[in-house]
Amino acid sequence: MPAVRIRRRKAVALASAAVLAGLAVPALTPATATAGASSPAPEAAAARPSAAQAHAAVVADYYEDAEGKTGDDLKTALNTIVSAQTKLSYSAVWDALKDTDEDPANSGNVILLYSGVSRSKSANGGNTGDWNREHVWAKSHGDFGTSTGPGTDIHHLRPSDVQVNGVRGNKDFDNGGSAVTNGGGSLTDSDSFEPRDAVKGDVARMIFYMAVRYEGTDGWPDLEPNGSVNNGSAPYIGKLDVLKDWNEQDPPDAFEQRRNDVIHESYQHNRNPFVDHPEWAESIW
Repeated sequence: MPAVRIRRRKAVALASAAVLAGLAVPALTPATATAGASSPAPEAAAARPSAAQAHAAVVADYYEDAEGKTGDDLKTALNTIVSAQTKLSYSAVWDALKDTDEDPANSGNVILLYSGVSRSKSANGGNTGDWNREHVWAKSHGDFGTSTGPGTDIHHLRPSDVQVNGVRGNKDFDNGGSAVTNGGGSLTDSDSFEPRDAVKGDVARMIFYMAVRYEGTDGWPDLEPNGSVNNGSAPYIGKLDVLKDWNEQDPPDAFEQRRNDVIHESYQHNRNPFVDHPEWAESIW
C-alpha cells in the first residue's frame, strides 16, 4: 500500500481518539450523582467531537488536495488521491463483497445490486439462484478482464443475481426497455440497461469513480463515460447525460455511504469521491 501522508494519519488518529474518548466516559447513575460526583462541564461535553464530526474530519482531510479545484484540475487531483490504494485479487473480491454489501437487516446475507434481493452470503457462484461478481463498468469496455486493477476494484464490483447479471451483460446504461425478470424493476433493451430506481445513483457514481481512477497512466485503459451506447470493447460507457441525471435523482443513501467507508477502512483504503461529493460529477463533466 502506498505511503499515507503524515497529516492524514494524524487526522485519522485524532478523530479516532476523539470517538474513543467519547465512548470512554461512564454514565453517572443516580446513586453516584447523589454521592457528590460532579457532572462533566457543559462546555467540555460540547467540545468533544461526535463520531459523525470525527468521520467528517477524516473525509475532509482525505480530499485536502482537491479543495478549491474544478473541471480537469479537480479530476486530476482526485485521480492522484484515489490511485493510492491496496489492490485485491479477484478471488479476494468474494469475501470483500460479503462485507461491503452486507444486508443491514440480516448479517448472513448480501443485497444484490440490480434486483434488491437479500441472498445468503454462501450462495455465491455461477448457478441459477446464486449471486456473482458484477462489473458495473463492464470489463469488456476497455478489455481489462479480471486481472488485478480495474477488474478487481470493488468500488464498481457488486453482488448480482447470476441471471440478471447475464441480462445486463456488457450493455451501456440508458433509460427504457422491457422489465427484466427478477430484476427488481430494472429494464433492458437490445443495447442498454436501466437499473432499478433505488440504485440508479449508485451505478452512476461507480462509473464516475472508474473514469477518475483509471486515466491511462498506470498501464490500464483511460476509461471515460460518453454519450453513446454500443461502445463495445472501447474504453467508454454511456450514456453520460443519463448517468448525471441518475446521480441527481438518487443521492447517496446510508447503505452506499457505509460501503464507501468499509472499502476505505478495511480493503482498498481509498474512497469513491462521488459518494462523498456527488456535486463533483457536474463540475468535471
